[in-house]
Amino acid sequence: MDVSYVVIVAIVTYVLGIFTKLKWDKIPNKYIPIQNLIIAILSAIICFFTKIEPNFLQSFILCLMATMGAGGIADLMSILKKDSE
Repeated sequence: MDVSYVVIVAIVTYVLGIFTKLKWDKIPNKYIPIQNLIIAILSAIICFFTKIEPNFLQSFILCLMATMGAGGIADLMSILKKDSE
């Protein structure tokens, strides 16, 4: 396994984040998991067709775990920031 899929997830997240910031001012937090799922699907397709991961299901699961993990870390940082105030 390569670190390349993490880079692809980061790039897709960055591009989608720029797009959502330009179109919508603030997306409610309840839609963040759906946004993460879209990022995982797009990243998995890119990873599969660029032959980073030979199996689409494995590619999808790796990208889904990366996006959901990043979302969890962001939520944890938000909770810790609220607790320290």
